[in-house]
Amino acid sequence: MPEGGDATAVPGRKGLLCDFCGERVASVRRVAIDTGYERLQTPHKERYACPECSARKERERRGLGRPPA
Repeated sequence: MPEGGDATAVPGRKGLLCDFCGERVASVRRVAIDTGYERLQTPHKERYACPECSARKERERRGLGRPPA
């Protein structure tokens, strides 16, 4: 996972950087739904996920693991 990744475009390069896999993609997502999460008070680093990483993280959160091949 890249250090210092964010959801901004890099001059001269197309796309946004996924903070989880490091791929440059057309769009990224940020979802925060943890119990007790308070985005204004709790210090944190915002991390953005490409659609594939976001879907994987959602499956893991739901306890579904990896999809069948």
